[in-house]
Parts: sequence; structure tokens; C-alpha cells
Amino acid sequence: MATATFEPRRFRSAAAHYRAGRPDYAPLLIKRVVRLCGLSASSRVLDLGCGPGLLAVAFAPFAGEVVAMDPEPEMLARVAEQALPNVTPRQGSSYELGPELGQFRLTTMGRSFHWMDRADTLRRLDTLIEHGGAVALFSTHHPDVADNAWAEDFRSLRGRYAVDDQARARPPDWPGHEAVLLDSSFGHIEAAAVMERRRVAVASLVDRALSASGTSPERLGERIEAFTKEIMALAARHEVDGRLTEVVESRALVAFRPGEQAE
Repeated sequence: MATATFEPRRFRSAAAHYRAGRPDYAPLLIKRVVRLCGLSASSRVLDLGCGPGLLAVAFAPFAGEVVAMDPEPEMLARVAEQALPNVTPRQGSSYELGPELGQFRLTTMGRSFHWMDRADTLRRLDTLIEHGGAVALFSTHHPDVADNAWAEDFRSLRGRYAVDDQARARPPDWPGHEAVLLDSSFGHIEAAAVMERRRVAVASLVDRALSASGTSPERLGERIEAFTKEIMALAARHEVDGRLTEVVESRALVAFRPGEQAE
């Protein structure tokens, strides 16, 4: 199974743009996962590949401790800025999952699992997740609705500027996350999704693009000005009062060991 080359500093220059640009996960979805996993004030959560802590911060009110783990110090600095007493930033990657981390009720991953050796990560997590605990993979998507008419052009634009980023390439036979989970100890999968209509500031589209690994400021270099101009021109065709409408679907794949999930 092909795995992207591990580049621990890949998101170094993207960190400053991530929180402002990336769509949040729907609060209702977070609450559904909390209930599904039976989180309580005594539960420990591991947010693996946490970035600036979107999921760590979202789960903090429902857990005793959240360990926010990422290889990028710039991302962890954004987590620390939140100053939440039960969120602990920790530098490290999926290759450094070990018993010294302790046991967890839930491990979350938001847009990060595809960068890992997925089978190895799940084997390591099998030793860290307590009986009845789960792995939850979060993502956001733009469904095919009229409000998202601009989104395909935005994806295409980003793709044109990221064509030299070979680490983003996936072979045709690359298995989806569901297949990898089914072949792991966490073979019982439950899916949840919440769809919301949102208004997004035009300026945040630039942050969204610059938060991606393939179009980060470091990777774009001198092309960043032209890239930004194209984004603003695209947005101008769709914006109303400096904002665009988008429909965002927040999804979670929640995977348990068979026979351990709550009834």
C-alpha cells in the first residue's frame, strides 16, 4: 500500500492560514461522535495530526484531557494560543505512537490520515485505545448543489498551482479509508454527517488555499501573488457583499473493534 513520503515540516508555512481558511467541523457532528463514543469528563482523547487544533478544541468541553499531537511546531503554537487547560500540545507523528502516551477513549484525525502509513497507525492505536474506544476520521466536502457552483473552479485553480507536488498523488489502486479500517482491528464502522449552509468571507478563500500543503506559501514561492489574484478574480464572480455562500458537509467515520461498540 503506497504511503506519502513523511515530511514533518510540510505544513510549516501553511500553519498561519489553516484556522482562518479551513471549514470548521459542524458542532452537531462533534456532539454526535461524543455520544456515540461515550465520552465523559474522565475520558482522554488523542487528536492525531491535529494541525492548529480544530478537533482538539471542539472535543475539549466533552473530555477530561485532549492530547493534540502534530509534527509541526508552528501548528502546535496555534494550539497553545487557545490556552485551554485540558488540551496538551505534543510534538510527534503517527510513527511515535507508543505506551508512554497512555490510554485513550477516542483518537480523532481531521484531514490527516491520508498522510500516514494507515495500517501501521491503526496497529499502534490498537495498543492505545481502551476497550470500547474508537478511531474517528473527520473530513469536509462540498456537495453538488447550486450554492457550491464556484467550488469546482476553486479546486481546479488550486490543482493547477499544485501540479508539481508529487506527494499529493495517489495511485489508481489506493484504497479508501473505509477499506483500511475494515482490514484493521477497528473493523466496525459507523458514519455520521451534517450538512450546513454557510457564508464565507472572500479573504478566507485565500487562507484556505494557502493552508493546503500543495499550495502553501513555501511551495508557491514567487507564484503566490499570481495565485492570490486568480482566487480573488474567481471570488469576484460569485461574491455578494464580500462573501460567498457554500454548503459544507462535515463527515465522520467512527470505527470500533467489532463487538465493543455501544448499543
